[in-house]
Amino acid sequence: MKKQIVILFLCFSTLVFSQKKNQTALKREAREDVREGNKLYNQLKFKEAEIAYKKGLSKNPNYPTASYNLGNSIYQQDRNKEAVSQFELVEKTFKEKESKAEAYHNMGNSFMKDKQYEKAVEAFKNSMRNNSKDDETRYNLAMAQELLKKQQQDNKDNKDNKKDNKDNKDKNKKDKDGGDKKKDQDKDKDKDKGKDKKDDKGDQKKNQDQKDKEKKNQQPKPNQLSPEQIKQLLEAMNNEENKTQKKLNAEKAKGKKIKQEKDW
Repeated sequence: MKKQIVILFLCFSTLVFSQKKNQTALKREAREDVREGNKLYNQLKFKEAEIAYKKGLSKNPNYPTASYNLGNSIYQQDRNKEAVSQFELVEKTFKEKESKAEAYHNMGNSFMKDKQYEKAVEAFKNSMRNNSKDDETRYNLAMAQELLKKQQQDNKDNKDNKKDNKDNKDKNKKDKDGGDKKKDQDKDKDKDKGKDKKDDKGDQKKNQDQKDKEKKNQQPKPNQLSPEQIKQLLEAMNNEENKTQKKLNAEKAKGKKIKQEKDW
């Protein structure tokens, strides 16, 4: 019985030792992957570096350095949202305040690249809470605050401009409606004037017709001439005929034709 217990203990010890040995080996391999990733990162091969860091984390998931460097490689590829998520994870795994400050600092930079200045301000503040002596973070915080202020002012101006444009649009519509109404009124007035003018013309024509009718009625009709009027009319006709004949005789005596000037 004692021999069996000893054998079991030895087997268990061997298993534990083997597991520890494997874990140690994996950690060592993970460190090698991180070193390879750092080498690629310094060569600006950020995609390849990302792969190397992920290999290291697959062998040692609780490897803060690999997680932090992975966040940096993702950040360098402008995948800012992914970088923020990675740095948030890193901040939770880091225990040292200085390391937490670095994670928050890079998180703030990721927010800055996406122009999320309000979140960037908060991230830099968290970094300063963990390391108040970091001048670079202090500078980035001041810049983020300034950019946030400008962004808020621009948003306010855009909102005011939209409101002004809406007011101007409403005013123009109102003016247009008023102008159309005035135009319709002017049309009605012109129509009335035209009608009045037409009525005036009608009245004038009617009056003229009435005058012509009265004048016609005042003139004696041919069959109503008196013998004395007929005699005077005949004498006048004879006198006019004599004048015309004298004029023709005078022109014949000159022997010259009247030259007509052509009007062209």
